[in-house]
Amino acid sequence: MKKLLLLLLLALPLAGAAKIPDEEDIIRHTLDSESPFYYPNLMMRYQAGDNTLTEEEYHYLYYGYAYQENYKPFAAAADMERALATAAAIDFNDPSRESLEQLITAVHDAQRFDPFSPKLLNLLAYAYGALGDGRNEQRNFNRMNAILATIEESGEGLKEGNAWHILMFGHALDLLAAHGRYPGKARIVSRSVEYIPLLEPVRTEQGRIKGYYFDYSRIYRNKPDGYVFERPRTWQFNNLRPRKYK
Repeated sequence: MKKLLLLLLLALPLAGAAKIPDEEDIIRHTLDSESPFYYPNLMMRYQAGDNTLTEEEYHYLYYGYAYQENYKPFAAAADMERALATAAAIDFNDPSRESLEQLITAVHDAQRFDPFSPKLLNLLAYAYGALGDGRNEQRNFNRMNAILATIEESGEGLKEGNAWHILMFGHALDLLAAHGRYPGKARIVSRSVEYIPLLEPVRTEQGRIKGYYFDYSRIYRNKPDGYVFERPRTWQFNNLRPRKYK
């Protein structure tokens, strides 16, 4: 079994050239059955573990999900908590086959509403790897990397005007966790953007960074009346960290 405690190293930095999602463009391409980005076809390839999906296809796949019937960002919470509770009960030093199989089942249930959760993909990579299923381990690792890269390409995250675009609250925390950056308490800065400060500022090529901005507009426009926002947990529990592969 590969070591679990090392941080994931992404090919992309935490800031770079932005590919801001264009809503009209995404709707037009993902709803057109003649388009190479027709959503049912992209999702079928993603679920099959197709490793030929390009960066552009992941862009339409991730942001196009906001216009699918299953996109219910608040319905995913209960299944997500069950998946995390199942993971928290595992002895990561000596997991049993039964506990790993239960984890896989719980994660797949949570993916019905959040198929792109980096933390869920990370848990699947871990569980399949611990079971000796290298094919599914690598498949989920690749998908996790691609989703995190897609989010990073949507902006720079350093200002309100170039925030990273997120489909679920947890995706923001997972992106920071993947880079070993620990979030403080988020605060709303506009009707569509929140700022997440870091507990410890970091020095990068962009200078000293105290926090990052995330665009949650897709979540807000799906908010049920009277709903009170609750923050999800990151994947940093029981020493399980994002995977690092050679």
